[in-house]
Amino acid sequence: MTHHRTIRSLLVLFSVLLLFLLPCFPATSLTEDAIFLHRVKNSHLDDPTGSLNDWNLTPQVANITPCNWTGIVCDPLSLSIISIDLSGLHIYGYFPADFCRIPTLQNLSLADNFFNGSLTSASISSCSHLHHLNLSLNLFVGNLPDFTPDFVNLRSLDLSFNNFSGHIPPSFGRFPNLTIFCLQENLLNGIIPAFLTNLTQLTRLELAYNPFAPGPLPLHIGNLTMLENLWLPKCNLVGEIPDSLGNLVSLRNLDLSDNYLSHRIPESIGGLKSVQQIELFNNLFYGELPDNLGNLTALKWFDASQNNLTGRLPGKLAGLHLVSLALNDNNLEGEIPEILSSNPGLAQLKLFNNSFSGTLPLDLGRNSNLEDFDVSSNSLVGKLPPYLCYRGKLQRLVAFNNRFSGELPEQYSDCKSLTYVRIFDNELEGKVPDGIWSLPRLYLLEMSNNGFEGSVSPAISGAQNLTKLLISGNNFSGEIPAEICGLQTLQVIDGSRNRFSSELPSCITGIRRLNKLDLQENLLSGEIPDKLSSWNDLVELNLSNNKFSGKIPSELGMLPVLTYLDLSRNLLSGAIPAELTKLNLNKFNLSDNKLSGKIPSGFAYNVYADSLDGNPNLCSVESVKPFPRCPKVKSATAWFLVAVFASLALLLVLVIFWLYKSRVEEIGGETKSPWKLTSFHRLSFKEEEVFSSLTEENLIGTGGSGQVYRAKLKSGQMVAVKKLWEGSGRPKTDVAFRSEVETLGRIRHGNIVKLLFSCTSEGDDCRVLVYEYMEKGSLGELLHGEKGGIQLDWPKRFKIAVGTAQALAYLHHDCVPAIVHRDVKSNNILLDNEFNPHVADFGLARTLQREVCDGDGELVTSRVAGSYGYIAPEYAYTFKVTEKSDVYSFGVVLMELVTGKRPTDPSFGENKDMVKWVTEAAVAACKEDTELLVKKVIDARMNVDSCDYQEINKVLNVALLCTSTYPLSRPTMRRVVELLKDHTSVGYSGLPPCIK
Repeated sequence: MTHHRTIRSLLVLFSVLLLFLLPCFPATSLTEDAIFLHRVKNSHLDDPTGSLNDWNLTPQVANITPCNWTGIVCDPLSLSIISIDLSGLHIYGYFPADFCRIPTLQNLSLADNFFNGSLTSASISSCSHLHHLNLSLNLFVGNLPDFTPDFVNLRSLDLSFNNFSGHIPPSFGRFPNLTIFCLQENLLNGIIPAFLTNLTQLTRLELAYNPFAPGPLPLHIGNLTMLENLWLPKCNLVGEIPDSLGNLVSLRNLDLSDNYLSHRIPESIGGLKSVQQIELFNNLFYGELPDNLGNLTALKWFDASQNNLTGRLPGKLAGLHLVSLALNDNNLEGEIPEILSSNPGLAQLKLFNNSFSGTLPLDLGRNSNLEDFDVSSNSLVGKLPPYLCYRGKLQRLVAFNNRFSGELPEQYSDCKSLTYVRIFDNELEGKVPDGIWSLPRLYLLEMSNNGFEGSVSPAISGAQNLTKLLISGNNFSGEIPAEICGLQTLQVIDGSRNRFSSELPSCITGIRRLNKLDLQENLLSGEIPDKLSSWNDLVELNLSNNKFSGKIPSELGMLPVLTYLDLSRNLLSGAIPAELTKLNLNKFNLSDNKLSGKIPSGFAYNVYADSLDGNPNLCSVESVKPFPRCPKVKSATAWFLVAVFASLALLLVLVIFWLYKSRVEEIGGETKSPWKLTSFHRLSFKEEEVFSSLTEENLIGTGGSGQVYRAKLKSGQMVAVKKLWEGSGRPKTDVAFRSEVETLGRIRHGNIVKLLFSCTSEGDDCRVLVYEYMEKGSLGELLHGEKGGIQLDWPKRFKIAVGTAQALAYLHHDCVPAIVHRDVKSNNILLDNEFNPHVADFGLARTLQREVCDGDGELVTSRVAGSYGYIAPEYAYTFKVTEKSDVYSFGVVLMELVTGKRPTDPSFGENKDMVKWVTEAAVAACKEDTELLVKKVIDARMNVDSCDYQEINKVLNVALLCTSTYPLSRPTMRRVVELLKDHTSVGYSGLPPCIK
């Protein structure tokens, strides 16, 4: 027994000695490998999720085998370790170079973890015997390491999705057997070096999305004759494509999109006999498309959109068996070849924004599963092809701004797959088939400015997903069918400039989501429906130029977000309801009716004169031109008192005069105030109450343009007061002051903070803005302040997301001209007691007026404005502002709501922001279940039910769409609102080939 204990003790001692001595010697057996791996795990890896718990030693040291451990693969014959794959195990640490001390190791993959620090030449040198090294999707920083000439066996090297910077070292051109080389999504800023063309065994070269210095595609790229995937979008490539590209006879995918490549597309491109996909969009190519593109018989996807190409669409290219052909946004002309309709695989055809003419091939869609068809903004004539939906797959039919004529094909009635139809601004005519009105999946139907006639079919009740019905500028007639009231998803109805007649169905007030109803310039009659309490989202109501009669419903004054009301040129009678004065209107017109009686005091100002003109029976207590004063009714009792008390008449007159004079002085009629006040809402307090509160104890915030105070008024009401800086910062704050006043003074929306009044001192040396007070403060304070987000559960956060999106959609789409906020961030989203969001701080806001833009609806500024972490990438180097700049910032706010982190949280790692962090998590989760992405990034302070995961995942996906690198890929804010409210899931696509 003692003998056995002695042996056991010696074995334990021996294992301990091995544990210390193994770093000095290469591992040579399974047992030694196990002890070695255990040591590396304990000394170099942080495994918070316990993914490597089975990497454990047992007392029977002699029987230890690591071949069944997580991530370990052994050779089936020799049982030596050949692979360590720890991908996606949430492991932290520096690069564990000790793994490479296992001489039989061929594959080392640490992808999709949290390894960080730099990768030095010394640390990598021991790995020269590896065949495959994958360190993608980690947090490595610094320069790329130099590889020694010993790396002769390396076949694949993937360092993508890290934060490597600087140049690609020359040693990267000395891998004689390398077949896969991935460096995309780093911060490399040298040029793409010519020595990479020495890697003649490469099948994949993927360098996309690095901020390389501007430089050409290597001249001898054609040396890589075994290359199958050349993936170089967004690499700052300039100049022309070298002719040697045509030597890449094995190439299947060529992606040079989003660069600055110019000149003509070379004829040598016809030598890519194996190519299946060519992506050349968003470059500076000019000239004609090479005719020998038609030689590429394997080609399925071709995209040369957003260039300056001219000439015709080659018949040989149109005759290929393409799945997708995208040539939009060029200067192509001529007719579309008939042979295109013979293509059996065509699913996507995008030819919009060109100068194509003639008729479309009649059989388009007859031989293929066409899904996406867009030929808008050309000069096409004739009839629309009847077979576009012949296979029942068509989803998008877009043909606006052409000269199409004739009737809509009856065949479209059976196209149950259609979701999106835009055929406005054409010369189409005749009746719209009943089946088109009732398409079940359709959410947008836009047929404005054509010559359609007939009535809107009662069959429209079948279009249960319709959100926008835009049919203005046609010859539609008859009644608006009551069946339209059953479409509870409708948000916009624009039937203006038609010949609709009879009464408006009273049930229309039951469409709860309606935010715009425009029926101006029709023949509608009867009374305007009342019982309007369901219209809580209605922003615009235009019933002008009709034959409506009766009274104006007083319930209109109760609609919470109505800002546009035009009832002019009708036969309305009776008094103007006083309730209308409660509305915050930026468009108000009741002119040319038969209204009578006293103008309500809220409209008794000359500024409203044009809005009330043409109602000769209106009168005003105040002096409002051209309306007469309302007659005063003399009291019999007053006359009696005057007669009886004649001796007091003079005294009474004097008292009345004195009281009247005092009243005039009280309201400012004669007294000169030291302040110039501009009121945007009716006020129940005096400005003196506000100014007396500008004290140190009421200071609640300090920002770039001034200080913010909280003021409690005598009535108990709270207001927020911003006093702008004076002195050296005056020019900047002058711009901010004007922007706030000009913007907030004219807009009204339930999710935009109210500017109550603005005020400047007599010498214009003090400027004050007074707003409604938001009790909960800013979203940024609640997420990142001392309370640390604990007040914000997921339903509140989602409510904030939707409300903020609605406010921005209003600014971008409902304001004319459109308004760009330019500083969307969590600190500029204020919350009331019910956690309703209110977008604030419009000091940087600008309108997109054509005269101050560059011609494309882009505002050109002289400097970057906004807040770090929220600024869209293109704004930083182009100084061009569009609505898509706000969309990007809003996407960051959505990520902030989900993660609870600041946009530049230190936990993301060096040179990494919120967008990059979440995007990498999304890429890693692309093949997993829908909850994985959420679980990776969700704010741990939220108690989330399992049923919330799908909604949070949807919001994250919307955020990813909003923060797309390219502005054109981002949705509009109206679309964002639809996506957030949609109950179906939103997917994220566009994952790079190395991840797919």
